[in-house]
Amino acid sequence: MNKYVHELKIGNIILPNNVFMAPMAGVTDIPFRKICRQFKPSLTFTEMASTKAMEFESKKTEKLLEIMDDERPSAVQIFGSNEEVIKNTILKLNESDKIDIIDINMGCPAPKLVKNGDGAGLLLNLENVKRIVNEAVKVSKKVITVKTRKGFNDSNITAIKVAKICEDAGVSMITIHGRTREQYYSGFADLDIIKEVKSSVNIPVVGNGDITDLNSANKMFEYTGCDAIMVARGAQGNPWIFKSILESQDYIVPNEEKLDTIFKHINYMLECDDEKQANLKMRKHIAWYLKSMEGSSKIKDKINRASNLDEVKSILKEYFGNL
Repeated sequence: MNKYVHELKIGNIILPNNVFMAPMAGVTDIPFRKICRQFKPSLTFTEMASTKAMEFESKKTEKLLEIMDDERPSAVQIFGSNEEVIKNTILKLNESDKIDIIDINMGCPAPKLVKNGDGAGLLLNLENVKRIVNEAVKVSKKVITVKTRKGFNDSNITAIKVAKICEDAGVSMITIHGRTREQYYSGFADLDIIKEVKSSVNIPVVGNGDITDLNSANKMFEYTGCDAIMVARGAQGNPWIFKSILESQDYIVPNEEKLDTIFKHINYMLECDDEKQANLKMRKHIAWYLKSMEGSSKIKDKINRASNLDEVKSILKEYFGNL
C-alpha cells in the first residue's frame, strides 16, 4: 500500500482511499468509469453537465448524470453561473438516492463556457462564486464540492480566495488544478499554489494536474501535502494508473490484459449506446490504449475507417496476436 494513501472523510462520507478519477468532458461516461472503477479509485466523477440545460429538462444532459448501481459513493459534476439555476438543478439532484456528491465546476477553460461566465469564467467574479456556493450548500441534501484552477491568468490568481470562500460557505472539499485558465493544459501544473491552498484552509484539498504515473502522484502528495489526488488525462487509455498508485508499484500491463480491457470497454459502450455511436466514441479510447505501442499508428487508421465494432475487434485481435 502507498504510504500516502489513506481513508478520507468528505462531509459525512468516508472514502476507502484518497485517489480519485477526475471529471472529463467527453471522456468520463459510464463505460469509462466502469473500467476505471475496476482499479479502485474511491471516487469517479461524471462528465460535467450544464445547469442551464437541466433547467430545460434536456434528456441528453440528464443522461450525463446517470449513476451506476455499484458506483457508490458517487460524484456528479455540474457547471453554470446563475445562482438560481444552480439551485434548481441541485434541488432536482436531491431527489436521486444514487448521488452522494455534487461537484461545481469553476475551472473548465473552454471558450464557450468562459464567455458565459461559466467554468473558469467564474474566477473573474468572486462575488458570484460566493453567492453560488452559499446557495448550493444551503439547499443541497448532498455533499457539495468545488473544482477550480490556480486562477484565470497570471495576474489573476484566485485559488486561495476561492478556497476560503468555499470553506466559509460549508463546501466539503476543494480540488485545485495547478494551471490558470489562460494556460489551458499547456506548460506544467504549479504545485506551489496547491501547497498554499492546503495551508490556507481546513477542508480537504485535492491536488490535480500532471499526474501520469506513480512517481508524479507521490510527488503531488509529498510536495503539496494535499489530502487527495485527482487523476485526469493520465487515466486515458491507462486505467491501471490507479492500481499503480494504490499499490505503490509500477504496473506493466500485459498485452493480453490490455486487449481484454479494450474488449470490455467496447461491450460496456454497447450497453449504453447504439452500434454507430459506440464505434465512434471508442475510437479515441482505443487510440489512447494503443499509444506508444509498436506500429499502432497504422492500426489506429484502420480502426478509424472500420464501419462496425466487430471489424474493430478483428483488427485488434490480429494486431495483438502479432506483437
